[in-house]
Amino acid sequence: MTKKILHIGLIGLLLSACQSNSPVEEVTKEPQKVTLKIRNPKIEIASPFERMVRVYEEEHPGVEIEVHTVGGALDDFSDLKAQMAAGEGPDIFTNPGYESARLWKNYLEDLSDQPWVNEAYENSLEPITIDGSIYGMPMNLEGYGFIYNKDLFAEAGIESLPSTLSELKAAAEKLQRAGITPFATGYYEKWKLGDHLINIAFARQEDPAAFIKGLNNGTKSIENNSKFKDLIKLLDVTVKYGGEEPLSTDYTMEIHKFASGRAAMILQGNWIQPMIDQRSPHMNIGILPVPINDKQEKNPLVVNTPSYWVINKQTTPEKKKEAKKFLNWMVHSKQGQRFFTEELKFIPAFKHLEVKESGPLANEIMRFYDDERTVSSKWINFPTGMREEFGYTTQQYIKNELSRKQLLQAYQKSWEQAQRK
Repeated sequence: MTKKILHIGLIGLLLSACQSNSPVEEVTKEPQKVTLKIRNPKIEIASPFERMVRVYEEEHPGVEIEVHTVGGALDDFSDLKAQMAAGEGPDIFTNPGYESARLWKNYLEDLSDQPWVNEAYENSLEPITIDGSIYGMPMNLEGYGFIYNKDLFAEAGIESLPSTLSELKAAAEKLQRAGITPFATGYYEKWKLGDHLINIAFARQEDPAAFIKGLNNGTKSIENNSKFKDLIKLLDVTVKYGGEEPLSTDYTMEIHKFASGRAAMILQGNWIQPMIDQRSPHMNIGILPVPINDKQEKNPLVVNTPSYWVINKQTTPEKKKEAKKFLNWMVHSKQGQRFFTEELKFIPAFKHLEVKESGPLANEIMRFYDDERTVSSKWINFPTGMREEFGYTTQQYIKNELSRKQLLQAYQKSWEQAQRK
């Protein structure tokens, strides 16, 4: 028994000796990459945004970024709601601010301490500020009106830009006589009618906020409002002097028609600059405010901050940290700034960024902005579902299924029904 114990002990000593004399192999693990998911709501910038992300990844090898681009229609956030409910939401997404920011507040990280805050135009932060805290970084400034082809205007002999509805109609007739289609009308898209077009009537009210409040409490009416009656007359002009099959022409077709020089005007904003540049680099274009009646006045452009980059409050601390780095990189690094203005063609909502590389539309919009000839979009204050309803009923009017009076009545009825929900 003693010999057996001694034998076992000897083996143990030998093994111990072998281990102590063997080099210790240390397993070095590569640091695990952080993967960020970004929901990009602008199909117009899909390609340059992807390129920008690839540059960021090269500069930050510890980060991978997956971009999911949506867009081209009204963004009802239905996909985002489902992802959030399943705990699979993106780390960075967007929010339009105001009431939407309050609805999504539980998912929004407080960004009040971020470096870009002090450089943002003060009024650009108001829609995303709740109880003194800032929950999003302004994506950009956007303006819209009638984008026009200067060369086609010159070819048709249009010497001065139209500032009244009668002058717009006269310009359209000149273009038509010259064999040029005056308007590219992509009215297949409900959002174009229910957002961009309808918004003009709201934005041109003497006091838009008071008008919307009056609609909500029953003291104001769309049906009897002169600005809405004027807007339908404008719509009639664009349909009469637009291309064939406006309700079959979608966003992409509309842009292509304008960018290829087959139409002289398009109701859009500077967000289409990358798409125009892709199809027709150096196209000679400008932008003019939308005239809706014959009042001789300096019509304003609609300019505002359309959306905000926000960070998912419910994602991991590591991802929040990297997401904040990415947002700051976009507006503070040389590469980020180059993409921001030269490739995304954004009008910066930040005082330290210049507009000169953002394209001709951005330059003209900033002139209106500096001259204080701008009004803000009001669709964010519409009841839920109203933009879709506005778009649908306007399409019915274009199909001649509704008269002008019936269209105005339908607008009013839709608003009242939305208020009761």
